Amino acid sequence: MKDDTPKLNVTKPATVAAGIKAVTNAMKVTTSKMGVGHATRGLLKLNQKGGIDCQSCAWPDPDGRRSIGEFCESGSKALADEGTKKRITAEFFAKYSVEELCEKGDYWLNDQGRLTEPMVLRNGGTHYEPISWDDAFAIVANELNSLASPDEAVFYTSGRTSNEAAFLYQLFVRQFGTNNLPDCSNMCHESSSVALTESIGIGKATVRLSDFNETDLVIVIGQNPGTNAPRMMSSLQDAKRNGAKMIAINPLPEAGLLNFINPNPQQYANPLEFPIAILGRATKFADLHLPVKIGGDRALLKGVMKVIVEQGQIDHEFIAEFTDGFDDLIANLDATSWDELVAISGIGREQIEEAADMFIAADRVITCWAMGITQHKDAVATIQDVVNLHLLRGQIGKPGAGVCPVRGHSNVQGDRTMGIWERPTDQFLDALEREFAFTAPREHGYSTVEAIEAMHRGEVKVFFTMGGNLVSAAPDTEVVFDALRKCELTAQVITKLNRTALATGKTSLILPCLGRSEMDRDQFVSTESTMLNVQSSIGIFEPASKHLRSEPWIVCSMAKATLGKKSSVDWDAMAADYDNIRNAIERVIPGFENYNRRIREPGGFYLDCPPRDREFRTASGRARFISQSLTKIDVATDRLLLTTIRSHDQFNTTIYGFNDRYRGIAGGRRVIFMNEADIAERSLAAGSVVDITSHFDDGERHANSFTIVPYPIPKGCAAAYFPEANPLVPLGSYADRSLTPTSKSIVISIKATGETAGEFDLK
Repeated sequence: MKDDTPKLNVTKPATVAAGIKAVTNAMKVTTSKMGVGHATRGLLKLNQKGGIDCQSCAWPDPDGRRSIGEFCESGSKALADEGTKKRITAEFFAKYSVEELCEKGDYWLNDQGRLTEPMVLRNGGTHYEPISWDDAFAIVANELNSLASPDEAVFYTSGRTSNEAAFLYQLFVRQFGTNNLPDCSNMCHESSSVALTESIGIGKATVRLSDFNETDLVIVIGQNPGTNAPRMMSSLQDAKRNGAKMIAINPLPEAGLLNFINPNPQQYANPLEFPIAILGRATKFADLHLPVKIGGDRALLKGVMKVIVEQGQIDHEFIAEFTDGFDDLIANLDATSWDELVAISGIGREQIEEAADMFIAADRVITCWAMGITQHKDAVATIQDVVNLHLLRGQIGKPGAGVCPVRGHSNVQGDRTMGIWERPTDQFLDALEREFAFTAPREHGYSTVEAIEAMHRGEVKVFFTMGGNLVSAAPDTEVVFDALRKCELTAQVITKLNRTALATGKTSLILPCLGRSEMDRDQFVSTESTMLNVQSSIGIFEPASKHLRSEPWIVCSMAKATLGKKSSVDWDAMAADYDNIRNAIERVIPGFENYNRRIREPGGFYLDCPPRDREFRTASGRARFISQSLTKIDVATDRLLLTTIRSHDQFNTTIYGFNDRYRGIAGGRRVIFMNEADIAERSLAAGSVVDITSHFDDGERHANSFTIVPYPIPKGCAAAYFPEANPLVPLGSYADRSLTPTSKSIVISIKATGETAGEFDLK
């Protein structure tokens, strides 16, 4: 694959997030791609009640009055990316063979514009060519119905898919006869779902936006909100304005954890505050930043708990009434030495004690986390220690307190609620059977990692994906690419061209769908935020092409073609009126009573969250202290521990550009951030180009030509952007019990190539 990046330029990292640059960049991107009129109209509808639910992150919208600018820079880029005027037509695919497209970079592929009609790569062919929708569905139906077992097919889902489409999709797949429904949650917050369900009985957040106005302390651990969930910074600012403290726990001192200038004038009570802020008076975020070693978060959390217990600052009444397992936690803490905690975390005892004192002084605490916590081998145990910390002081089930996994994609949580899961509960399947009068498969299906392994073994013949870009999102990129190429059929429902569409089976289909901002007749869809708010999303723009179809229509048409008279579902009625889908959801999934009425109310409604009322639906009916002994990642002295990170100019695997301005990177993505001492020890310098090798039980993996950038990251640690670094992540390295790839803890070594690259101005 060719590198399509311009020349690398490195400057000093920023210490303040957002501000006027966020506004100017958002407007520049949207107007250049969409035009002034469309950009203005789209932005004014983004995240508004009765408007477009943002295609980007899953951070919730305010319950009450919403400002005119309820969007962030990342959301504006997502809107512009979907609303671009550029188009990919049949002429494009006639010009470029699949082999030629494989040589293009991810940015180039995405930048070609919107897909406009169904395409097929026939067995033995070199170019995609047009195909009718009916013929495309006939190919899918023929391949699926020719399988020896339904389990020879895998049906993947991305977090963009609406509630309505996701419900239909899982219904079709289960009527077809399999639970092979892996999704992007397997690769991001599966660790949160497993950990929280075991500890408190629900795998979701226990807080709402209003809690940030009432909290005394916010802990942000393993997350970079400035880039990954920028609207979260407004909630953090609300907390700070109301007197809350903030602890940031992260190997890198990200700008979005340090200081914030809100670029929205409506967010200021005093009109004079806005110009003062824009001129440079930022809201200070982190009162304490703890630059933990990669993989050292659990040791830090245990250290904080150890101080709390030693000082006797535990909530005995809450523990006695609502929890079990407390004695096991105490025994675990007693058996863990301070030397061990300090060595693994990389944080001194005094700083750990300072963090504990802040926790003790706070009557109400919220802890937020993301992939910096979930993508480690001990991720589930780490998240359960987050819960343990909260349980020690009764910090769940009261206003201003609770735990908050921050989901990455806009409806990844809603998809799971709708049944996109390879391990469905018996209760869900029973309800599905009652509603649709069929026998659902009960054997668990493949998770994402398991599905890739099965494809690579040749045990899966058909791979169908509703959105997403599996090749670029998954670990072990070359293995994933080869696994897809072994399939008889690969098919994608997508809006833009991506690398997965080039990892073709013997036959491959591109099925282009409507974007969320586009009109779907007089229909609308719904999504669920990271805080369990379900609201509508209504497209406002004319579709990019007359050939595009909605995801619900595509699923219904595929189901009709594949299942025929064997299906008990009136797929035509579902496709014609999405109210029929929501009526079925209401009868199958608890919490969706009166769905069609409540989803039409401004702002939608909230699903039930029992832990908010201190109701814990675990096996014992109590919140559970679950504690495990610490493990240490052994890293030889000549090696480093690498974490993958996201640039400010991308969302998940979609590359918008080459400007990671918060970290001072422009014009390049193949960089490795390293501690200056580690650079010096290897007789290297800023700008040295190195090849990276990762080391795992099954051998080595390689990624070449990365430029060294000095950065304030703990010694022995390093960071690089994904998907460029994904080839280094072993498919067989994943979190215990959740099977989430360990993209945030990869043992690597580097080797100098003798070349240098980039221009540096770090003064």
